[in-house]
Amino acid sequence: MLDTLDAVRRRTEALTAPLSPEDCTAQSMDDASPARWHLAHTTWFFETFVLKPHQEGFTPRDPRYEVVFNSYYNGVGEQFPRPLRGTLSRPSVSEIMAWRREVDAGVAALLQRGDPVVERLVRIGLHHEQQHQELVLTDIKHALCTSPLDPVYRSDLALGPAVSGEAGPGRTSGEEIVAIGFDGDGFHFDNERPVHRALLGPHRLAGELVTNAEWIAFIEDGGYGRHELWLSDGWGVCQCWEAPLYWRKVDGVWHTMTLGGLRPVVGREPVTHVSFFEADAYARWAGARLPTEAEWEHAARGAPTDGTFVEDDALHPVGAVSDLHSGCRHLLGEVWEWTTTPYRPYPGYVAPPGAVGEYNGKFMNGQYVLRGGSCATPRDHIRSTYRNFFQPEKRWQFSGVRLARDLT
Repeated sequence: MLDTLDAVRRRTEALTAPLSPEDCTAQSMDDASPARWHLAHTTWFFETFVLKPHQEGFTPRDPRYEVVFNSYYNGVGEQFPRPLRGTLSRPSVSEIMAWRREVDAGVAALLQRGDPVVERLVRIGLHHEQQHQELVLTDIKHALCTSPLDPVYRSDLALGPAVSGEAGPGRTSGEEIVAIGFDGDGFHFDNERPVHRALLGPHRLAGELVTNAEWIAFIEDGGYGRHELWLSDGWGVCQCWEAPLYWRKVDGVWHTMTLGGLRPVVGREPVTHVSFFEADAYARWAGARLPTEAEWEHAARGAPTDGTFVEDDALHPVGAVSDLHSGCRHLLGEVWEWTTTPYRPYPGYVAPPGAVGEYNGKFMNGQYVLRGGSCATPRDHIRSTYRNFFQPEKRWQFSGVRLARDLT
């Protein structure tokens, strides 16, 4: 646990190391947060849920941080408005880093006592921080990509050619009842349980993610302008879209902004930065549909984590060499895969008590489930039962598409 604590905390700092102090304060939209806020919030989490209740004689570095760096935990108290996080210039990045060191030392000392309650809270905090590591990347990408200067986060990323090879044949399933949800003793979030049964109809899951080349065909066929392909709410928001987020034409050729800078769109790479509405419209155009999360999870049980993850240092879905699993490639890694399943509690779900119980349960409304992790996800953070979720219009995350088809 001590080694893992150090590794996770240092990784967050490594992700922010290429940024200037000005970069760390940038907030380009309400959904995103400044990098310095992520550094501070993940520290506040350990201070609030580990040190405050368990360290004898605990004294916070600054009691006002409890308001400034609280995100949505009403059980803790007041929160500073999310859309205004970019207006805060204090504490400075150097002050936040000093605070991180103090909190890390306190958490390490508590871990040495071997208290299982503390260990459980620290484990939650580490997985929480890994989620924020991904947000550091997606949020700074949005901030940099709003600039007409096309700033580069890192110029040394491993953005080689796509090497995914032939698409898998896909997975064909008949009608069956399957067990869904986390079943084991390892770490998992509360929204992954309880295990329950789900009825699957006859269907076929595509062997590969939808690619940029396939998406360009959708664009060229007028996909963004054909109302019959779109859900009503999606048609209302897509009027200002003509391609995935961060795409633009340069001398008649589609280019995309990556964290390594502007580059031509590579046809064989998985398409990314598309909303649920876009994914659903594309599926309808292709004569298919999006998979349910139960279909996806059943296919992904035991899948290898051999797609592109944050450790591969591409920070972009490049289509890594991937083995077939159940007839499919890239079930884990590359892009978060939209499902057609609304984010709701599993049968029998009960949110844990206290403020930590606000982590997942209260967001089970108005969002859709995504599965599989992305090129910005830590490899040791993902599993086949992991449920991510966003509102259907969001597309600043590394979200993509795998198709499914009914066989009845």
